[in-house]
Amino acid sequence: MRVDDTLDATGLLCPLPVLKAAKRLRGMASGAILEMRADDPAAIVDVPHFCAEQGHEMLNATDEGGVQVYLIKRK
Repeated sequence: MRVDDTLDATGLLCPLPVLKAAKRLRGMASGAILEMRADDPAAIVDVPHFCAEQGHEMLNATDEGGVQVYLIKRK
């Protein structure tokens, strides 16, 4: 799967990962895919909720040794 941009939000605590993702997604074209990495435990709840509220599609969420990796498709 192609990734159009990446965001490293590791080390950031709620709500910063979601706020940074929102800002990054605003600058991307519709249908573009953002890969976001976060290690905040709250991101597991916050990122899917953010996507649902904003109309973005969360394509995938995986855990890589304590770092969550999200693929988010911009609405």
